[in-house]
Amino acid sequence: MKITDVETFYLSLPKVEARTDSSQDTLLIRISTDAGITGWGEVDSAPTVVQAIIEAPYSHTMVSGLKRLLIGENPLETGRLWQKMYDATIFYGRAGAVLQAMAGIDIALWDIKGKALGQPIVTLLGGALRDRMRVYSSNMFQFSVEDTVARAKAAVDEGHTGVKFGWEPFGRDEKTDIAYVEAIRSAIGDKVDFMLDAGHAWDARTAMRRAELLEPYNLFWIEEPLHPEDIGGYGRLSRSMSQPLAAGEQDSSVAQFERLIDEGGVDIVQIDLTRVGFTQAIRVADYAASRGRKVCNHNFTTDINTAASLHFLCAIRNALVMEYCVEPNEIARKLARNPVTFEDGHALLPSEPGLGVEPDPAIIEKYLVR
Repeated sequence: MKITDVETFYLSLPKVEARTDSSQDTLLIRISTDAGITGWGEVDSAPTVVQAIIEAPYSHTMVSGLKRLLIGENPLETGRLWQKMYDATIFYGRAGAVLQAMAGIDIALWDIKGKALGQPIVTLLGGALRDRMRVYSSNMFQFSVEDTVARAKAAVDEGHTGVKFGWEPFGRDEKTDIAYVEAIRSAIGDKVDFMLDAGHAWDARTAMRRAELLEPYNLFWIEEPLHPEDIGGYGRLSRSMSQPLAAGEQDSSVAQFERLIDEGGVDIVQIDLTRVGFTQAIRVADYAASRGRKVCNHNFTTDINTAASLHFLCAIRNALVMEYCVEPNEIARKLARNPVTFEDGHALLPSEPGLGVEPDPAIIEKYLVR
């Protein structure tokens, strides 16, 4: 079996709001083979940047677009192809959008591998340690406490046993931050887990004070309070705060995650499959386990990310909980014609070969940017 084509599909809502909401657009990748098997992947990044990385022409042995590296290759050789892409992008890659582009391709290759072998991806990753994952409802903070509380109550009514809120307008001042957290905890009660995403809002000293003030609200974790490059700040913060500290969604390489764990001291390692890919995510999860850390996913995009995250989390021993984006738009919630199913606050692992989900051509056509 040989790869015959690598295609990208940039989807976007008609109006993209000026806020940190990555559910508003996405880049899908479809890889075709001469055996008639196709695989789907996704990248949560700057879609047109990733398109350029995939479609760029050859410049020299360490500067090449990714598509030309894959045509004619055996899609089952996922490890070798990851290394081939990495080696051919050394001058402009090694991090950021290049690794994110590779991650989307990697997901599509694993989808092909599963379909070709008649197995779900979780089996190819070593086997399912569980057949479902507890999910939490992942939300943006709304621009009023009242609207945010309404979302929190809706999540509980839908059967979620955990809720998360993040990003703007949170982090502007101490009084407002406390008001939001206090109102959410009061609305959901003490039995529902409450994850707080601070969205890089603070420096280390401010985060230490906020963490102390937030202790009465029994947070499940505090996520990304600092800039992702402030590894030293994360280390100081992790040694001072009592609540679990979560981060990692901005990272794409094993080396970045190793620093975040060893120097940053984070308790919960958040891996976005659409920025890391299966091939490297398993390495990160194994390293986290060796350091006694739990792993969860980052997912604020589509059904492709949801399915990939579910296969990954069900295959690793240190999985904690699964993020599920509930932003009410069709790209985030309606992309797949056969989406992952949910029961009693859990996502059920697909048993079909590959990812077990396929994009709906009608949704792609509706939101495709040409």
